[in-house]
Amino acid sequence: MQLYKEQKIQLYNTLSGKKETFQPIEDGYVGMYVCGPTVYSNVHLGNVRTFMSFDMIFRYLKHLGYKVRYVRNITDAGHLENDADVGEDKITKKARLEQIEPMEVVQRYTVDFHNVLKTFNFLPPSIEPTATGHIIEQIELIKTIIDNGFGYVVNGSVYFDVHKFNETNDYGKLSKRNLEDLIHNTRALDGQSDKKNPQDFALWKRAEPQHIMRWPSPWSDGFPGWHLECTAMSTKYLGDNFDIHGGGMDLKFPHHECEIAQSEAAKGQTPVNYWMHANMLQLNGQRMSKSTGNTVNPDELLSGNNKFFSKAYAPSVIRFFNAQSSYRSVLDLTDDGLQASEKGFHRLMDAMHLLEDLKPGKSSTFNVAEWRQKCYDAMNDDFNSPILIAHLFEAAKQVNQIKAGAASLTAEDLELLKQTMHAFTFDVLGLVNATETGSGTEKLAGAVELLIQLRQEARANKDFALSDKIRDELAAKGIQLNDGKDGTTFSF
Repeated sequence: MQLYKEQKIQLYNTLSGKKETFQPIEDGYVGMYVCGPTVYSNVHLGNVRTFMSFDMIFRYLKHLGYKVRYVRNITDAGHLENDADVGEDKITKKARLEQIEPMEVVQRYTVDFHNVLKTFNFLPPSIEPTATGHIIEQIELIKTIIDNGFGYVVNGSVYFDVHKFNETNDYGKLSKRNLEDLIHNTRALDGQSDKKNPQDFALWKRAEPQHIMRWPSPWSDGFPGWHLECTAMSTKYLGDNFDIHGGGMDLKFPHHECEIAQSEAAKGQTPVNYWMHANMLQLNGQRMSKSTGNTVNPDELLSGNNKFFSKAYAPSVIRFFNAQSSYRSVLDLTDDGLQASEKGFHRLMDAMHLLEDLKPGKSSTFNVAEWRQKCYDAMNDDFNSPILIAHLFEAAKQVNQIKAGAASLTAEDLELLKQTMHAFTFDVLGLVNATETGSGTEKLAGAVELLIQLRQEARANKDFALSDKIRDELAAKGIQLNDGKDGTTFSF
């Protein structure tokens, strides 16, 4: 279904600083590029938050019927410590410390990245190119930039001339920075004497003798600059001008600013129509940082093996928690927040379970068509997932009322409600029903069912002390028993 013809998205464009009506370059098709991970360590939970937000956006675009080419790269070369132009490549440093080959580091953490995203029910991108697989394209791009007068060679390295570029272009327009302010605030750093100006950035770096990862080029044996790879790969697969470029807020400057400059210097046109940035993830109100110990990785959060959280949380609970905040808002990861999301998630899953068994009535007491459009309106408003979830809970309330006989829907409205609830809960938000989350959950559900049976036997034998103890002990573990006329049900 081509729902995009009737549903118009307003998305926040970082470049213009306002919401704009999304109009793809080619009708019915969307090209989207998102900066992927640098695979030198386990994927950071903050990165997972960014990729999770764009997974939801990818899902919604597909739901509307767009044919989406989603490109998300793997950075496996050229990314220096602290995103600088001097220092040691992050992958090379890891390889040296562990005394293994750099590509062993790349393989290990690329596999980890894929495993983590699979655990959180991500859809794979259409194309996942690597920096090392596109060295030729990067070299050709550098040649063009030099030929156009915006690159210069010094001692085998190539730098982008920011001041020359700014004479005819606007360097800083994405991050709203003025070059004069950047000049004033730039510290003199050792190792930057090759540059004409400190604001210039590397397109190609000559490799020192000890540098392992290197490739031949017209200028030296070396490696490409970090900013260059995304320009080369995004334009290769999406064209010189494409629809959406996404990433974390921390990439806006200098990475994305440099991408724009490189593309405009080489191609003579702006590369991207809509720039989108997901905001940061905090832990207990503070910035996540390995140096301060205020950090938790995805495996630790999922297993409960950490010092910050009282229990383990399921992947869909974490997805639900993420979706309860706008992708453009700072998200504070706390135990109380996750516990509240867990309860909300299971309340929604309970409603989804009840929905399957509802019987139609003779009339409708709930305007499903109007409610359905509210769901689309929420996502059309810059992918406002918190408002969407509020509407899903509104429907969940109606489901419970229908189950209790206090409301009804015609067969047609009931089917529309089922289709819409399923589409937004599972297809767009990417949640997985609690009954489908794996053998661990199934075994837990079986154990709870056994305890419910034992409680019923205790009540039949008038052993109310045991009955209450089973109920209270389960409640203490976050498992709520609900006694009704049709028996006892439970929710996590």
